[in-house]
Amino acid sequence: MSDIQREKVLIIGSGPAGYTAAIYAARAELEPVMLAGLQFGGQLMLTTEVENFPGFPEGVTGPDLMEMFQKQAERFGTRVLMEDAIRVDFSKRPFQVETESQKFEADAVVLATGASAKWIGLPSEQRLMNQGVSACATCDGALYRDKPMAVVGGGDTAIEEALFLTRYAPKVTLIHRRDELRASKILAERARKNEKIEFAWNARVAEVLGDEFVTGVRLEDVHSGKTRDIVVEALFIAIGHEPNTGIFRDQIALDDTGYIKVDPGTSRTNVEGVFACGDAMDPTYRQAITAAGRGCMAAIDCERWLAEEEAG
Repeated sequence: MSDIQREKVLIIGSGPAGYTAAIYAARAELEPVMLAGLQFGGQLMLTTEVENFPGFPEGVTGPDLMEMFQKQAERFGTRVLMEDAIRVDFSKRPFQVETESQKFEADAVVLATGASAKWIGLPSEQRLMNQGVSACATCDGALYRDKPMAVVGGGDTAIEEALFLTRYAPKVTLIHRRDELRASKILAERARKNEKIEFAWNARVAEVLGDEFVTGVRLEDVHSGKTRDIVVEALFIAIGHEPNTGIFRDQIALDDTGYIKVDPGTSRTNVEGVFACGDAMDPTYRQAITAAGRGCMAAIDCERWLAEEEAG
């Protein structure tokens, strides 16, 4: 392992939040170093068409958008390393961060490690990812306009996704392993009253059907084991997200589900000098544009904090 490198600002994670933080920090001449990770670019790297990011009237692919973010960050002086942070120590300053090959000390750290969608775990699901299988109705629903769709899940997110999709789909099938929803009563009632939503109770997805694109799903009754096929051309998985914050446990305050806690209206964590942005701290919106906005906040909070430290 090489000698310890001392940096003013270290950004852990990439995606819209990390890259935006890098752009702002670099323009403020903080010379940030980004540990982008081996799976750099965040969830947008799994998204073929992004049609709701401002400035791209014709749409843009997720990987292309992330490449532009990276080039812009590097143009202003960000050093981007395709390495994962594997160990952090925020108990003293300068903060310490390690990758497999390097050790860093940093005056300030921005956490932008994102979150990962939970998947069912079927080979057919992975094979048809972005070919009709998605984890974001807000991102991809409009791509399947006028086609039958299905949503897997029974919580608030699943109901919200199903209701959202009814503006595009003639029919949305909500697939749930139980015989009652876990969602709030208001949302559940709204879904029951929506004529476009059908319920597949006590059912799990046994197979996603289709060669090149989704053509249907095979449902298995969780009690009898009987299977039936339904025709859908888009399948949205809404069984939750997992924030990528495991290495920060015992280092900063996380909520019960692992999201990083920040002071309301800021990016400040409970450790002075450590800031958080994007899906790692946002269980609510989970959009590229909100992640980018949070990245901007983190960089500005970080810049002001460093200036106060130097002045003090």
